[in-house]
Amino acid sequence: MNKPAERPSVLFVCVHNAGRSQMAAAFLSHLAGGRVQVRSAGSAPADTVNPAVVEAMAEAGIDISAEVPKVLTVEAVQVSDVVITMGCGDTCPVFPGKRYLDWELPDPAGQGVDAVRPIRDEIEKRIRGLLDEIASVSQVTQEVGERLGAVRCGASRRCGPARGGLGPNG
Repeated sequence: MNKPAERPSVLFVCVHNAGRSQMAAAFLSHLAGGRVQVRSAGSAPADTVNPAVVEAMAEAGIDISAEVPKVLTVEAVQVSDVVITMGCGDTCPVFPGKRYLDWELPDPAGQGVDAVRPIRDEIEKRIRGLLDEIASVSQVTQEVGERLGAVRCGASRRCGPARGGLGPNG
């Protein structure tokens, strides 16, 4: 897991990385405002992002026209705190200390923009919920870190190198 000072990292995975995972990554990047490191990938990436997905996201004010589907790598999973598969049966390598979620969502492949809009809206709703969870976890992590620092340093806040004890002098 990341240290408290680092940004949390989320990886979205679907087979082609051309629809659901692209929308999820774009929403999280847009809504998190740089507070979360975002990746997306696919086990068998398409050549381009689904044009109906690009259009639906443009309607939401997010331009993903320059995005390119990317291949899923073990490294992408290893460096991510949360791995979210998009209900497409993808198999991801499993590593301890990661949070794995599967969001069952309809596949926008071959669909027009009218069919993509409700998928887009559901993804946005889930991303907003995920951001609330990440914010709560980050707040708790920060508070725990502050409390541990106070315990280790004592009320005087005169901290030296830790020597195995909890007090300021080890």
